[in-house]
Amino acid sequence: MKSEEKENENGDCGRCCCKCESEKWPSCTKMRMVEIEKVREEFSGNMTFYMDEELCFEPGQFAMVWLPGIEEKPIALIPSGKKYALNIEGKGEATKKMLSLKKGGKLGVRGPYGRGFGTQGVKKAAIVAGGVGIDSIVLLSQKLKENGCKAKIILGGRNKERIVFEKELKRHGEIYITTDDGSYGEKGYNVQVLERLLAKEKFDIIYACGPEIMTLKAFEIAQKFKTRFEGSLERYMKCGIGICGECVINDKLVCSDGPVFNEKELSKLTEFGKTAYLKSGRRVSLKEYYEWRSH
Repeated sequence: MKSEEKENENGDCGRCCCKCESEKWPSCTKMRMVEIEKVREEFSGNMTFYMDEELCFEPGQFAMVWLPGIEEKPIALIPSGKKYALNIEGKGEATKKMLSLKKGGKLGVRGPYGRGFGTQGVKKAAIVAGGVGIDSIVLLSQKLKENGCKAKIILGGRNKERIVFEKELKRHGEIYITTDDGSYGEKGYNVQVLERLLAKEKFDIIYACGPEIMTLKAFEIAQKFKTRFEGSLERYMKCGIGICGECVINDKLVCSDGPVFNEKELSKLTEFGKTAYLKSGRRVSLKEYYEWRSH
């Protein structure tokens, strides 16, 4: 992989937005041990760690997070002033052990990595997010507001407790909430609200981040209404910098070519919404992949 930064279609480098005077990417994103400044429990098995480090990153970028003796995991970056936070849900061995950390503990962090969402020139946007995908839209909604964009933000979750960062997002746009069980907001799915909104008004772009079946449906709705689209994808990731090839989707690598892809790119990805690869490298249905990822 070339070390030189490449600009994406939106004029962003798409990797590390911190300008390193003496080192080029990815050298400037080497692993460092960062102290945890504060811990906030969102719901049982899900915590947000506020890190004591200043970091410049773009909406939709991620960091590789490491607990010594345990493998690294890709985690979305959430703004906290000039610093950042990491929302971690305990699923596998690594993330469950990370949840045992307290204030004053440390996590290994390298990044930011990946190509994020583009925001230039957007005046009216619809953002649809579900589950842990909500993490990745906090900075996106903030940047859009700073640019004078009016955003409608549609959040979805299994139940009320899984609607995270609502307070932060309310500062940046008009909020709509759906839950599968109807315990909060409208009963149903966030993409249903998205389709209803697009039937009534026009948007410059639709952004999506969440379970891939949700992103696929949002993409289909965007195509129906002939609206620009950017969606963030998720695959099993090991290196985060395009070397190991674990996060492949067709001929693209989610960690370096994405995780955010536009409508033209997604239309060419035949595996989008259909298949993904397990840690072993075996290709399986998206349903089987998410069942594996949930453990």
